[in-house]
Amino acid sequence: MNDGEMKLRVTPIGNGTVIDHIPAGQALNVLKILGIDRTTQATISLLMNVSSRRSGRKDIVKVEDRELKEEEVNKISLIAPGATINIIRDRRVVDKYTVDMPDLIVGVLRCPNPSCISNTNEPINSRFIVKSKNPVILRCVYCEQAIAENIADYLI
Repeated sequence: MNDGEMKLRVTPIGNGTVIDHIPAGQALNVLKILGIDRTTQATISLLMNVSSRRSGRKDIVKVEDRELKEEEVNKISLIAPGATINIIRDRRVVDKYTVDMPDLIVGVLRCPNPSCISNTNEPINSRFIVKSKNPVILRCVYCEQAIAENIADYLI
């Protein structure tokens, strides 16, 4: 190692999930989606703005002793399309896949239009059609309001 050069060392996890290729700056939103806060007992590794050949900069989240639910993966796909999920068991990757955004998002986002029927006391779930996956553009089924930026701000 040269002077001024630091080597990043993160201990591998024995069992759990590694979420890789998260766009730089979105790791904290991933923690929010997973319900991870300072009271969480699991060991969490959070790497932000790591150099990446594929995307320039990326974030990585490692969660010990936890595998993600489909609903969590669907939410992650909204803010980190193209992220990869690695399931680790006994220190080995047993499953690896890229998150895929569904064509219809139900009950995951709040419509930004305060007058939308999905924001009233009606017993309905919000519903968004994915108009584009890159860049992400979502359109409310009920009022046609679009969300194209700051999607994490609308997560339920």
